[in-house]
Formats: sequence, C-alpha cells, structure tokens
Amino acid sequence: MSIFEKALNPCVANQQALSPVSFLRRAAAVRPHQIAIVHGKRRYTYAQFWQRSQQLGAALASHGVGVGDCVAIMATNTPEMLEAHNGVPLIGAVLNSLNIRLDATTLAFILEHGEAKVLLTDREFSPVIKEALVTLDRKILVIDIDDELAESGELLGETDYESFLSSAKPEDAPQGVSDEWQAISLLYTSGTTGNPKGCVYHHRGAYLNAIGNMTTMGVTYRSRYLWTLPMFHCDGWTFTWAVTAAMGTHVCLRKVDPTLIFNLIEQEDVTHMCGAPIVLNMLAHAPAEVQKRATQNIEIATGGAAPPSSVIESMEAIGFNVTHLYGLTETYGPATVCIPQDDWQDLDLQQRSARVARQGVHYLTLEDAAIINSDTMEHVPADGKTIGELMIRGNTVMKGYLKNTQATADAFAGGWFHTGDLGVQHPDGYVEIKDRAKDIIISGGENVSTLEVEEVLYRHPAILEAAVVAKPDETWGETPCAFVTLHKTGGATEQEIIEYCREHMARFKVPKHVLFGPLPKTSTGKIQKYALRDLAAGEPE
Repeated sequence: MSIFEKALNPCVANQQALSPVSFLRRAAAVRPHQIAIVHGKRRYTYAQFWQRSQQLGAALASHGVGVGDCVAIMATNTPEMLEAHNGVPLIGAVLNSLNIRLDATTLAFILEHGEAKVLLTDREFSPVIKEALVTLDRKILVIDIDDELAESGELLGETDYESFLSSAKPEDAPQGVSDEWQAISLLYTSGTTGNPKGCVYHHRGAYLNAIGNMTTMGVTYRSRYLWTLPMFHCDGWTFTWAVTAAMGTHVCLRKVDPTLIFNLIEQEDVTHMCGAPIVLNMLAHAPAEVQKRATQNIEIATGGAAPPSSVIESMEAIGFNVTHLYGLTETYGPATVCIPQDDWQDLDLQQRSARVARQGVHYLTLEDAAIINSDTMEHVPADGKTIGELMIRGNTVMKGYLKNTQATADAFAGGWFHTGDLGVQHPDGYVEIKDRAKDIIISGGENVSTLEVEEVLYRHPAILEAAVVAKPDETWGETPCAFVTLHKTGGATEQEIIEYCREHMARFKVPKHVLFGPLPKTSTGKIQKYALRDLAAGEPE
C-alpha cells in the first residue's frame, strides 16, 4: 500500500455524493432574492424556488414516495417542471419526464414500464393522458398542474399541484441522496424495436453534465436563459440544473412561437437559448417586424443536424452566436461541442459553416469521444476519410436501459458506448458524423424509428411491403418518407395511408410522403434503403 493511502480514507469531511440538487440549495443561500424563474406574471426568487421544491419532495414523501420510486411528469416548460427536477431527486426518487408529443399507447407503455407511482400532469394534455390512464393495470396518484397559461384541458387528478405543495412543509422533505450512482431520472428514447427504451441517469452524471453545459455556453448569474428547448428532452439537456448552478434566471416558455420568443427576448433581455435546428430556422425566417433584439448578442446552442449556412448567416445577422452540440438521450444530451478555432473567422461562410457542422470534440466533463472500428474496436486513422462508429465513454453516459440487460450490454460492448452513428475523425481531432447506422430519422429534434413506422404501415390491409427512410426537409431537418408496395394497384391512396398513420402514432412520426412501387432489394431479399434515400432526396417537398 502506498504511503499516500495509509490511513487516508474517504469520510464525510472529504467526500460527498455529487447531486445537481445541491446547486439549488447553494443558489438559495447565496442569492436568495434573485429572480430564479419567470413565467408569465409569476416570478419566483431562488429562496422561493428552493422552498417550493422542498415542499414538493415532502408532499411526495407523505404519499409514500421514497428512494428509487418513479414520479412521472407531463408538462411543458413551466416552473413546475423545474421544481420537479429538484424536488423529486431531493428525496431520492426518480423523475420520468414524458414527451408531450407522444400518443396515448406509448405513454401508457412508459408509465407501466417505469412503474410510476405519481403522475404530475398539465391540464392541457388531459385528453391524451386520460386515454392512457384508462389502459393502465396499476393505480397512479394523479396531480393536476393547473397553469394559468394553459389554453385548454380538464382536471383529472385527486388534487391540484398548488394544493399538493401547500399540504407539506419544506423542512419535512427527506434528504434521500447518499450515493451519486443513484438513479436521478428516467428518459425514454425511440429504439428500433417499436417500444421505447428507458435510459436511466445517475446523480453524478447529471451534476457533471450540468457543469459542462455551464462552462461550454458561458452561463453566469447574469445570464437569462429562455426555455425554447423542451425540458422533457434529456432533462432539458441538463440545462434545468446548469442554469441553477450558475444562479441565472430561467425564462419559461410553454410553446415555441417566434413572436412569443422575440417578445421575451426583448422583455426579459435573454442571453442564452438552446434548440433543434428547426427552432433556428423558425427564428431566422420570422418576419422582420417580429425579430426583436436583446441588448447583446444571444448565445444559442443547437443539436442534431447542423443548420444550413444560410440559417447560420441569418441568425448571426439578427444577433445570435450559434454553437453546435452533439449528443443522445443516453449521454444526458450534449456530449461533444464544435469549439471554433481562431482561424475559422478567416474562412468564407461556406467553409466556416462546414467546420461548424462537425460534431467537434468531447465535453470537458466527458472522458472521450472517438471514431472507432466497431469490429476491431481500434481507433480509425484521423484522416477525415476513414469511416467508423462514433463511440463515447465517461461519467456522463447513462447507467443503462431499464429492464433491458441485453440492450445495455450491446450498447457498452468493448468498454465504449456505441452511438450507432457513423463518421470520420479529422486530423485536428474533430469528429464528424456522416450517416446514422440504424436509420433513425431526426425530425425537428425528435428521434423517429423507421422500424416503428414500418410496423404500423404493414398493418394496413392494402400494403404488401413497406420501407421508411429520411427525406431532407427545410423546416424539420428530416421527415419520414414511406415507400410501399400495394397488394393491388389503387388499393390505397397516399392521403389514406397518411391518415391511417395519424390514427396509430404520434404526428411527428407520420410520413409526409408516400411513394408507390416495387422496392429495390439485394439478392438475399434485403431492401436497399440507401437507394430509397436517394429517391426520397430527389422528390419535391
């Protein structure tokens, strides 16, 4: 044993479990009177934010929620979502943020699979939640979020959120985080088998990724962050905790609307935002009379496919600095960042946009991201040409997939997380994705499984064969495009098939185009999707 290890053991004085809940506790102590949350006419200071989060934890505990129990929430970007991201993990429970765009069948599966004991739900989503709850075999305590800015909906639960909070005292909230490897949240991602897979996050990873976001985007106590990114998406890429860590101000937004966004930018002097490329596209092409300015340039991070150079140019012209991030639900959102080099400013826009489009280098709080040969598990040459799979390792990778041992083992084979994305590594070390190995479509920032859409198509009585690929789209980045062979000519029209899909899946998964004819195949009968992608790209929108 080394002399540095003898009698030098970890204790409570020199080792504490890392948890992002500590950010809010600190903010409430350091800047108690600073405005933490803005939502319509509501304003909460950090002291109030902390008190309400503790009350939520205490109220949940009084209803039997404890360490390891799942609490689901169906809500937009509201104060209640931010409070849930602190009050639920405070008592050691696990937060399951639901995608508000999902259909009732998928929501019911998630609630059953995650074994949620409590559901906090915004009344705007009562129609789909009501339908999902009917099919459940287990009893869930339903708490209604009756937000004054909700446009419609009914109350479904035993009580409302404010009454639930007022029933508890903040000091009664148990402190349930003793192990940083404890699960903090459960997020579902579309897999390739139809049912979504549940990614389990831990406190350590959430803490570190939040710090990574704070440093990468330069968020400080003077920052005012506008929530254009859904908080249900990878826990808001962990910016739900990052902004609090910096003691900045959360500016809430129920829906993405250019007029609302620009009004809030001006009124609240917004400094930071995040969003899928579609959000940037909406802002860049908003009418000139709508495009209001803040007092300084706004830092905006985008993920997924890089926005076109014209969008970057338009965004810069109206006062936005664009940072390109890359990540997955399995990596707490951002895992790499395309850090601009000094000499990029000397390049013309097209060349600079090509550099910005790269996925870049691994986050400060991640250990590594590399292009690796998935057969040999060796790094490919950094020549910008040799294709391999982007793999990631570090403390900001999920614990694994809930109740799916095989999928977890496959994802972590060889000691790396396999992203399924194919790309190259450039001589400067920057990685760039060239294709997606599993044909996942990213539409408006949402993942769409082609196999899931195909499964629905195959159930249509008129369809003999079906294949779905991504089609480039100016608005959404990509949209599903279906190729089908009918049992008989004229057995169904394009519109009939699209309407059928709308009845059986979330709307963002529905193909925008359906093309008819025989499907190209290999000699072994496998459908040649690369050929279909070429055809889809050539079809007018």
